[in-house]
Amino acid sequence: MDPQGPISIFPFEKHHTHENNRTHGWPRIASASAHPYGAQTTDTYCGKPIVQRLVEDIAGVLKQEVEEVAFIIKDDFGREIEKTLLGIADNLGARGTIYYQDKPLGTGHAIMCAADSLSGPCVIAYADTLFKADFTLDESADSVIWVKQVDNPQAYGVVELGEKREIAGLVEKPAAFVSDLAVIGIYYFKEGGVLKTELQRVLDENIIHGGEYQINDGIKGMMEKGMKFVPGKVDEWMDCGNKEVTVDTNARMLGFLHEDGKNLVSDTVTLENSEIIPPCYIGENVVLKNTKVGPYVSLGDGCFVENTVIRNSLVQTRAIIKNADLENAMIGNHARFDGSFTSVSIGDYSVLE
Repeated sequence: MDPQGPISIFPFEKHHTHENNRTHGWPRIASASAHPYGAQTTDTYCGKPIVQRLVEDIAGVLKQEVEEVAFIIKDDFGREIEKTLLGIADNLGARGTIYYQDKPLGTGHAIMCAADSLSGPCVIAYADTLFKADFTLDESADSVIWVKQVDNPQAYGVVELGEKREIAGLVEKPAAFVSDLAVIGIYYFKEGGVLKTELQRVLDENIIHGGEYQINDGIKGMMEKGMKFVPGKVDEWMDCGNKEVTVDTNARMLGFLHEDGKNLVSDTVTLENSEIIPPCYIGENVVLKNTKVGPYVSLGDGCFVENTVIRNSLVQTRAIIKNADLENAMIGNHARFDGSFTSVSIGDYSVLE
């Protein structure tokens, strides 16, 4: 593909929106385990923040220079998270920009919070989405909507295909069959300024669905003007929108990396009478004592685990876990968990099952 100039990438959080069967709200700055909806996008999967993997994978599909990564976030994420996000852009050799969405008014509103950067070729992506894909963007298309073939299309927003397999429309959770290609929340636009014009019209005319300004209404305006939309089919689609799918995504990602021959266990791990059953990611300076880890476990840097069995779980950095038998668990940064607990201190939205 040969777009007109370098590409910009716009990862953003989806706030209280029902598109694509998601219902999670504002991500928390606190550890992932303290929120009922899943991981925040700076939490790590296999040693990298979710949003970093997303941006790197998008860049891999584009095979083009990335000029800017514009992050659209809530204004109370904090300086440390903003520093992390800007570092992700810097690692790609791109300019990093932070924009704030002060109210959860939908996907269209979120994108327009970054209107100053919305020009030229760009990719807009929901920041809690991961994927695997190996396709080439259609050079003749005005936009590419990334899709995944699913078994239950009635549960998703899907694309309607017309002649020549071009996208003729978008249908939310169709009762009757339209197609089995679900919209995963990643969009390429040859000219972001055109989308900006259409979304400005949505805002000016107060076009609201479900109490929100939606990207779909901007896309439909572009389609009505005859612009060419085509699907880009991904091989795998992994969501991080709630605890169950987040743990599943961790397992799938570990499987992919293991199949690719990636070394996932740090040389600095301390093992005392312990076993690691692959695939697992074990970060720097992790200590395992009388412990069995795996399969499908990620342990972040600096974790200490003793007298414990962990399977199919995701643990962030510097957690301390003792005397536990855990499966399908999510544990946040600096958390302490003792399976023999008699005293408990847990925050808002925490879940013990």
